[in-house]
Amino acid sequence: MSTYDVIVIGAGPAGLSAALMLGRSRRRVLVCDSGHPRNAASHALHGYLTRDGIPPREFLRIAREQLAEYDCVEVRDVEVTEAACDSGGRFHVTLATGERADARKLLIATGVVDNVPTIPGFAELYGRSVFHCPYCDGWEVRDRPLAVYGRGARGYGLSLELTGWSRDLVLCTDGPSEIEPDHLARLARHDIQVREERVVRLEGRDGVLEHIVFDAGEPLPRRALFFTTGQVQRSELAVHLGCEFNEKGTVRTGKYESTHLPGLYVAGDASRAVQWVVVAAAEGAEAAFAINTDLLAEDLG
Repeated sequence: MSTYDVIVIGAGPAGLSAALMLGRSRRRVLVCDSGHPRNAASHALHGYLTRDGIPPREFLRIAREQLAEYDCVEVRDVEVTEAACDSGGRFHVTLATGERADARKLLIATGVVDNVPTIPGFAELYGRSVFHCPYCDGWEVRDRPLAVYGRGARGYGLSLELTGWSRDLVLCTDGPSEIEPDHLARLARHDIQVREERVVRLEGRDGVLEHIVFDAGEPLPRRALFFTTGQVQRSELAVHLGCEFNEKGTVRTGKYESTHLPGLYVAGDASRAVQWVVVAAAEGAEAAFAINTDLLAEDLG
């Protein structure tokens, strides 16, 4: 069994940022990654100063390249299948290869997975003209005819949020809207049409959305679509370790991404409502600071 100061599960912006700071703190770190980033379908990363517009995989390549300078940090492309904490507060993980490793601290940075609707055309256009985050992709389709896919409070909230990028908006609820009458009235005041017909498919060409086709009524010409259908944890490790979750389904964390379990931290999309790359990286750095501070306190007695 290999022993480390810290094991980081997830090599996205949060995990790699934490590994960088821990490496600079001369901590022995193992980073494990399953190779399934949330933004795999995206062609560009936005909102990160000095990296705006960079392809996500290029961002990760540069990060790993810079980490290679720190010989105390080991990055492995392998899934962590199990994680546990013993009575002494030490963490033990099992890798998909069957290998085991233990560490004094554990950081989970595995992120979330969006619930992408199984409507024909959705997956093909995802990341090109179908998006989940207006802050990440709204600028590129500003002032274009946009659609929102969602219902209830989610669909209502995203529709109002998108008015900052376009005033030509249609909310597609794919069935009964489940929106309160006063909220429907507010949407109407802002000229946001609501279509409750079932969505049959999305039509587009070369990755660009052209029409939304319903089971009744005319197809809707649109340039892009933003959806809000919830998300789930990519990994069940936080659940198995007893983490608490908020109403959005992400881990409830405290100061410096700490959790209910001493020595366990959760950073990135898995822990916060503002799910931007720049925020994930900042959370990873914060967690690393807290982890190193804890380790110093333990070492110095």
